Amino acid sequence: MLVWICAGEASGDILGGRLMAALRRARPDTEFAGVGGARMAEQGLASLFPMQDLALMGLLEVIPRLRRLAQRMREAEADIAARRPDILVTIDAPSFTLRLAERVRPRGVRVVHYVAPQVWAWRPGRVRKLRDRVDSILALLPFEPPFFEAAGIPVRFVGHPVLESGADAGEAARFATRHGLAAGERPVIVMPGSRRTEVRRLLPLFGGALAIAAREAPGLRPIVVVGALVRGAVEEAARGWPAAPILVTGAGDRNDAFAAAAAAGGVGLIKSGTSSLEVAMAGIPHVVGYRVNPITAEIVRALIKVPHVSLVNLLAEREVVPELLQQDCTPDALAGHLLRLLREPASAAAQRQGFATALARLAPPGGGLPSEAAAAAVLAAAAAAERAG
Repeated sequence: MLVWICAGEASGDILGGRLMAALRRARPDTEFAGVGGARMAEQGLASLFPMQDLALMGLLEVIPRLRRLAQRMREAEADIAARRPDILVTIDAPSFTLRLAERVRPRGVRVVHYVAPQVWAWRPGRVRKLRDRVDSILALLPFEPPFFEAAGIPVRFVGHPVLESGADAGEAARFATRHGLAAGERPVIVMPGSRRTEVRRLLPLFGGALAIAAREAPGLRPIVVVGALVRGAVEEAARGWPAAPILVTGAGDRNDAFAAAAAAGGVGLIKSGTSSLEVAMAGIPHVVGYRVNPITAEIVRALIKVPHVSLVNLLAEREVVPELLQQDCTPDALAGHLLRLLREPASAAAQRQGFATALARLAPPGGGLPSEAAAAAVLAAAAAAERAG
């Protein structure tokens, strides 16, 4: 069985790698082609072109790269036409992957889209277009299926991959020894995102917040979780911080950092997205901050339909963690929330209670791992395509 699989950013690469491994366990004769990063390469994928070419965000960031993106689209479409895969799995990155699906589905290629597009959050009218682009959707969040099913799109909730991240299984002592984290230091987990645009926009704000907080809470030690692609940008942005940050790459070291922070009463300064779920799994109280290009923000603000952007808050159906967005995301405001969590044990404890409520909703029906549930859904779709074809 040939699966053509396409991821467009680091989080999708992780999902893709786990899905590929689960598919091989379930059906060892599975072969793969497509686009992915390092995690998918570990499972044997020779990427058609570098995944980084697709890892863009925001309207103004994409415009200068439109010609390159169009070329990559043509390459992907031609490769799918030549290989005639049994199924196409597109992973998140809807601006590219769903356009690719739209181009190849008329050729008879069955399409499974992994990670439901968040049209339910800010552009519900777009769900009608999905009916013509995909055959089914694999949803990560339990409240997503009814929305898409009402529009006539088959959806299966497969559970959230954060449950496979090991974010709650690190070793604090190992991290402290490896990185020289001193007794008495209070770690601040900093997660500015995996895209260069996010790092450039958020780290100056996060660094400013750390400088303010450090004046009133001595002993803070920032631990910055970074992807390999943005490490250089993070090192540049973090120069001059009040304490030299520990830079962490790789899942194992990241999870050990989480454990060290939790053990030492640390806190987190986190961009919105899955990062918030990861630190919630580790039991780390945190603040969510995010900014995008102002023009993009105005467009999104006019369209957004949900009361929260943090997944923890959406799952808990209330504000568990503070959300500081756009003009509210300032060093002073971020520092104020960090200091409250550091000084008020009751505030930190209240967040942890909210984490438990949110995370309990993420397991796939029937138990097991989310990647296994996703693999079962892909195999079922491939079998349906074979019967129909």
